Amino acid sequence: MSDVVFTADFTSARQWVAGRSWAYPNGGPTNPDDNKLDYLTSDPAYSRGGTLRATRRTDGWWNTGLLTTEGSADAFAVRTGDQLRTRVRLPTGLGAWPAIWTWRDGGNEVDVFEYHPDNPDLLELTNHVRQGHTYLHHPAVRPGAVVDLGVTFGRRSVVWTLNGTQVFADGRGVGSGWYAYLIVNLSVCAGRYHPRPDPKTTELSYRVENLTVHRPVVPHAAASHDDDEPAAETGTQPGLSTAAGEAE
Repeated sequence: MSDVVFTADFTSARQWVAGRSWAYPNGGPTNPDDNKLDYLTSDPAYSRGGTLRATRRTDGWWNTGLLTTEGSADAFAVRTGDQLRTRVRLPTGLGAWPAIWTWRDGGNEVDVFEYHPDNPDLLELTNHVRQGHTYLHHPAVRPGAVVDLGVTFGRRSVVWTLNGTQVFADGRGVGSGWYAYLIVNLSVCAGRYHPRPDPKTTELSYRVENLTVHRPVVPHAAASHDDDEPAAETGTQPGLSTAAGEAE
């Protein structure tokens, strides 16, 4: 059993800070070392409706939308055992780099997903805390597609679902003392790893239709041990280049 402990209201200034994140140098507005053309903006038209937008500037940067719970009045953080569920409409334009991820104190990053339309059927799913990762190829993933994504931030395994079906369990987990803030954003690729936008493109976007966080009513009895070794990665599901397993 679990309780819903967070329901995203992207219009809420209590829940979300717009256009600033300590995941960017000095809180932004740019992050060129990550090969991004982002110039973060707090303009509500770029994020507050749940549609994350990017528009070309005249100086080579792109105004981009970003929302984070870090620094907000509510300061909501996900923690070990939580499950995040979201529905997103993927972008179509080359150069778009949408993501939902976590961040705190220079790390604690788990990527619910990253996507690049030049790899049209691929989602990047990554646990940077204990280095679990997969490139998931799936027929439901394509430019403009609406997909339901879920992540359980397990102590010994982070588990991802796509459209209600488990697609990857990293067998690594985040440990029992982990917590982090949420980030929802649209970046723009600078060309090192993925193509820049077409020169004629002036705007990119993707939409987060909903986002909720569910928390177990009774925490796992073993969750008091913060120094647990990560579990070994488990076997591969038939037909998927991913590891299967259960989150704790």
